[in-house]
Amino acid sequence: MGFGGKELGSHLASFLLGAALPTAFLFFLASDRLGEGLSSISMSWGSRGTTGQPAAPPAQEVAGFAGLAELLPRVAMEDRTVILTLANEAWTQPGSLLDIYRESFRNGEGTERFLDHVLVIAVDAGGFDRCKAVHPHCYHLDVTKPTNLSSANRFMTKEFLELVWLKLSFQKRILELGYNFLFTDADILWFRNPFRHISVYADMSLSTDYFMDTFAPLNNELNTGFYYMKSTNRSIEMIRYWRAAKARFPDGSEQGVFNNIKHELVSKLQGRIEALETAYFSGFCEFHNDLNKVCTMHANCCIGLANKVLDLRDKAADWRNYTALTPEERKNGVFNKWTPPARCWKTIGWNV
Repeated sequence: MGFGGKELGSHLASFLLGAALPTAFLFFLASDRLGEGLSSISMSWGSRGTTGQPAAPPAQEVAGFAGLAELLPRVAMEDRTVILTLANEAWTQPGSLLDIYRESFRNGEGTERFLDHVLVIAVDAGGFDRCKAVHPHCYHLDVTKPTNLSSANRFMTKEFLELVWLKLSFQKRILELGYNFLFTDADILWFRNPFRHISVYADMSLSTDYFMDTFAPLNNELNTGFYYMKSTNRSIEMIRYWRAAKARFPDGSEQGVFNNIKHELVSKLQGRIEALETAYFSGFCEFHNDLNKVCTMHANCCIGLANKVLDLRDKAADWRNYTALTPEERKNGVFNKWTPPARCWKTIGWNV
């Protein structure tokens, strides 16, 4: 979902900086899916809970999310999936993250069609007004407490923690209304269809800063800056359990708490959790120089809005150079290397 404020040295530091940083800044997810495969399967399988019955949405709107039930049908894909991202006034300024994020859909391979299924969740009035000027689907998240969410707030500030937990309540409501979602921080570039690499059998699929183990996904530190959830009775219970765990870890971010309870989600709720490989879901913490595979690029392991913007622009330029090549040139690796995110790495003490 960057904020930073963590010192380096360990993967945990990078994880906190990268994973939650993007989400934190704001304050601070097919027809192509295996053909029409994932789309059709998630309609027939993903809408059913642990009992096999569809998860019936509550009859009334939840206070604070007025109008959401009417908005979602206009945004969702045929399989009832919506792509979500957060934005505030700082991130929606011309040339800032929202513009870069949206442009990546247009420059990606087969990704422009997903742009009409993105719901931008604005956390302040300025972000909402700017969103409406450039994007068809915007929702003003009603933050009842007087909180300054318009600047690029630092990771783990009080404002940051309030926002990420409110985000979970919003996402739970989407699941309750019978919609699947892919949440993606706004500091992520889209290059290819990511749904091709998301399992139809998992209740929840999450990115990682460092991918270590396919067969034991919980061995990975999971990143809540990019995750997919299906609307099932079990997934609703998972997000409810996650939200309730805040009381046990009162000073933690939603990502830190999730990693603390992920084993409980499996053992107690029989949740199916998948870790996404960084070869496809890359980031500044661990990116692979194989542009023939990459689907998304996350500006994690980075502190500072300006640094994120500049280094993401470098990656967007790399992608344009790559897509200008012929298929044969791509195959031969004529241009198959990213420009290192030097500015971001410097903020966490890494050398290029």
